[in-house]
Amino acid sequence: MYNPVRKLYEWVLSWAEKPSAMYALFLLGFAESSFFPVPPDVLLIPLVLGFRKKWFRLVLVLTLASALGGAFGYYIGAKLWGFGPDNYTSIAHFFYNSIPGFSQHTFEAMKLKYDLYGFWIVFTAGFTPIPYKVFTISSGAFDINFITFMLASFVSRGARFFLVSFLLFKFGEPIKDFINKYFNILALVFTILFIGSFLVLKGIV
Repeated sequence: MYNPVRKLYEWVLSWAEKPSAMYALFLLGFAESSFFPVPPDVLLIPLVLGFRKKWFRLVLVLTLASALGGAFGYYIGAKLWGFGPDNYTSIAHFFYNSIPGFSQHTFEAMKLKYDLYGFWIVFTAGFTPIPYKVFTISSGAFDINFITFMLASFVSRGARFFLVSFLLFKFGEPIKDFINKYFNILALVFTILFIGSFLVLKGIV
């Protein structure tokens, strides 16, 4: 059975063996933050394994690309989205109908959460397997403070890519299967602990 997302996954992975892989990583990181369905980890993992001495450079390139892509997603939400069933633009309807991870109901339900937890929502989406593009666009649509949004993007995306790359650099190929199998769980646990620690410190101070 034809699976278009699987085909995209394999196409992204094929760039790992090409001389222009670093440029592909940047473009993938940018696109995934606003509309592309394949996560950049797919390309990051084989690149770090193939060029272990360049692992930190790869992290920096991907973090910058992802944050800039997030800013583009924010722009889509702020300028091109519209809001409400009678006001959504054709671009919004295209995302709802064509991009995996988007749902009109979920999108509208997030508004109250943003009002209470803007930074932490973006951080959690940036670090965990939650589709980040949904949150970059909704941040713009809901007029989240742009500086807060970019700070959360840099911190969360940088932390995610650093964690994956450092483990690969330190342990090499044996850690790859572990990351693929348990990363989603580890990311959620880390996020809960990070936010919990912050709340505890806030209460103490």
